Amino acid sequence: MPGARTDELARLAELHGVAVSYRPAPDRTVTVPDSAVVAALHALGVDATTPEAVRAALADRERALRERLLPPTVVHWAGDPHDPAALTALPPGTRVRVETEEGEESYRVSAPLVAGLPLGVHRVTATAPDGRTAHAHLVVAPDRLPAPPRRSYGLLVQLYSLLSRRSWGMGDLGDLAELAGWAGRIAGAGFVQVNPLHSAVPGAPTDPSPYRPSSRRFPDPVHLRVEDVPEYAYAEDRERLAGLLERAARLRAAVLDKGALIDRDAVWELKREALETVLAVPLGPGRRAAYDAFRAAHGQALDDHATYYALAEIHGPDWTTWPDGLCDPRSAATARARAGLADRVAFHTRLAWLTDGQLRAAQRTAREAGMPVGIVHDLAVGVHPAGADSWAQQDVFAAGMSVGAPPDAFNARGQDWGLPPWRPDRLASCGYAPFRELLRALFRYAGALRIDHVMGLFRLWWIPQGSPPTEGTYVHYDAEAMLAVLALEAGRAGSVVIGEDLGTVEPGVRETLQRRGVLGTSVLWFERDWTGDGRPLSPERWRADCLATATTHDLPPTAARLTGDHVELRDRLGLLTRPAAEERAEAVADAAEWLALLDGLGLVDSVGPADSLGPVGGTATGPPGTDEEAQVRAVHRFLLRTPARLIGVWLPDGVGDRRPQNLPGTCAEYPNWRLPIADREGRAVPLEELTAALRLRALLEVFAQLRQG
Repeated sequence: MPGARTDELARLAELHGVAVSYRPAPDRTVTVPDSAVVAALHALGVDATTPEAVRAALADRERALRERLLPPTVVHWAGDPHDPAALTALPPGTRVRVETEEGEESYRVSAPLVAGLPLGVHRVTATAPDGRTAHAHLVVAPDRLPAPPRRSYGLLVQLYSLLSRRSWGMGDLGDLAELAGWAGRIAGAGFVQVNPLHSAVPGAPTDPSPYRPSSRRFPDPVHLRVEDVPEYAYAEDRERLAGLLERAARLRAAVLDKGALIDRDAVWELKREALETVLAVPLGPGRRAAYDAFRAAHGQALDDHATYYALAEIHGPDWTTWPDGLCDPRSAATARARAGLADRVAFHTRLAWLTDGQLRAAQRTAREAGMPVGIVHDLAVGVHPAGADSWAQQDVFAAGMSVGAPPDAFNARGQDWGLPPWRPDRLASCGYAPFRELLRALFRYAGALRIDHVMGLFRLWWIPQGSPPTEGTYVHYDAEAMLAVLALEAGRAGSVVIGEDLGTVEPGVRETLQRRGVLGTSVLWFERDWTGDGRPLSPERWRADCLATATTHDLPPTAARLTGDHVELRDRLGLLTRPAAEERAEAVADAAEWLALLDGLGLVDSVGPADSLGPVGGTATGPPGTDEEAQVRAVHRFLLRTPARLIGVWLPDGVGDRRPQNLPGTCAEYPNWRLPIADREGRAVPLEELTAALRLRALLEVFAQLRQG
C-alpha cells in the first residue's frame, strides 16, 4: 500500500495476529514494513492491497468476531474450577452439547459447562436462544506437563556422529541403543539427547541439516540398523547383502580410520539396496499384525507420507514441479498414481514402521538401563517447503512465506530458515490436529522432547518470499491452545518437554512456559547478569526448571571455548566481523572470567582420568589430566551446583573434540552436520573407544552423586 500506514491496516493486522511493530529490547521499538504486513495478511487469506480492500476486510473481520458464538478452539485447564471465558460469554439460555473423544454426548445449559469432562479434545456445539449455532473444539488439558522423575544428568549427541564399528558410515539406532545401555547402567546417566531424526528430503545430494526435514511426522530410515530388522536373517540373496556389508565397512573405515566426512547419501544408497532385499521377505503373522496396527494408527498421514516418497522416486523431491494433478494429494491423478505405485508405497510404509520400531526399542533399552527419562528427541521448527509434510498438509501452511528471525545483536541481517509456517487460523479451525498428530507420533518413542525455538508456540517471524529477513514481521499463534495440546499429549505419554528458549524472548514467554511445566535451556556462557553488572551468574542464581549445559550443537565445544580455538576457526574461514586480535582478546577475557569464578568456588583441580573412575569404569591407568581437562570438569561441577533439574554433557567434550557440529553462517565453508566425534587431534573416535575413554570416564565421574540418587 502506498503512503503512510493507516489505522485501519494496523487494526486489521491486530485482529489477525500480525504485528506492525516489535520490541527487540525494552527501550527500542521497530516498525515493520507495510509490505510485510500486507503479505502476511495475504497468506492468511486477507486482501489488504488497497485502502478499500483494507476497509472491507476490517469490516468483515469485526462483524465475524462480533457475531460468532465461539472461537474455533477453546481451552480448559483441568485444575480450573471455572468455565473458559469463551463459554461464560455465551448468551443466557444457550444450550451446549459436548461430544467427547470417546463419542459420549452430554447436554449442558448451566455453569460449569465443562464439569466432569475427561482430558482430551472434544467437540462442542452451542445453540443460542436466537437460533445461532456454533461448533468448536474444546481442549481439556492437564495444568502442567510431566516433570522429570528426579534430578539427573545426560549425554547430548548428534546421532550421525556416533559411529560404532558396526555402523554403515554414520551413527544409527543400534548405536543409540548401545550408548543408552552403557550410559544408564555404567555411567548412571538419566537421558541421552539426540538431534532431530525426522525424514530428510529424498535425492542426492540431500540437505545434511536435520533441522530442515521433509517430514517431522515420520522418522528417517537412514537411521535403521539393517541387521536388526528381523527379516534380515531370512533374506535369500545373502551374496548381495554380503557385498553391501563390505561396501559399508569401507564407508565406515573411511570415516573412522582415514578422516573422511560422513557421507549420508552414500550410507542411504547402501541401506536402501539392502532394505529392498530384506523387505522382500514376507512378514510372519505376528509381525503382520503389528504392521497392520501401525498402519491403522497413522492412517491417512502415513499413506500420504509413503505416497510422497514413491512419487519423488519418479518425479523428483520437489512436489511443486510435479505433473498436473500430482501436486494435490487428494486429486484423482494422485489416487491413480498411488494405486500404480502400490509396491513402492508399501516399501516406504514399511520403512516408517521399522524405524518407529527401532526408535521404541532404543527407548526401552534406555529405561531398562535405569534411565528415568531415556531418549530425548528433538522437534525441528518446521519442514522443507518442497517436502512430504508441505505436500500433504498444504491447507495449513502459509503459502509464499518463510520462517526466520529479525536482525539482532548476533546477526544484523536477520535469518531466513527457508521453512513455511503453519497458518494459525487453519490450526485453530481443525482443533490443532496436525500439531496433535505430530506430537503423538513423537511421544511414541520419546522419554522427553526438546522443542527447537520454543518461542514459535507464541509467534514466528514471517518473511515474504523474495524479501530479505529484515522485511518480515511477527505473526502470533494462540499460545494457550498450543501449550494445552502439548500438555495433553505429553501427559498422555508421561514425557518431559524441554524448550530451546535461547536468544531474544518476548516478555512473559519464559514465565508462561515455566508455569505450564516446560523446562527451559540454560547455556553456561550466556548465563550472565544482563540487567546488572554483566558478570557470570553464580550457580545458585540459575533457574531450576531447565536443562543446563556447557554448549550446544551450534556452539563451540567446551575445550574450544576455553582455549580460544573457536576464534581461530572463524578467522581461518573469514567469518570474523571484527579484527582477529579484538575477537581473541574478548574470547580470552570471557574464558578467564568464568575460570576465575570456577576457581573461586574451588571447582578446578588436577584430578586425572586415572584418579576417580569408581563405578564408571573400574580400574585403569594413565597420566594425570591436563589443565584443559580439569577446566572442562570444573565447568560441569559448576553445572552440578546449579539447581537445574537436568544437566546435559556434550558427548564430544568427553574426548576433547574442538569442532562444532554446526557453524552458523556457513554453508560450503565448513562441513556442517558431517563430522564424526573426534579427539583433540581431530581423530575420529568410534563408540567402542568412546565409552572406554579415560577422559570421558573422569568427566562423568563429576556426576557420581546423581548416580547415587
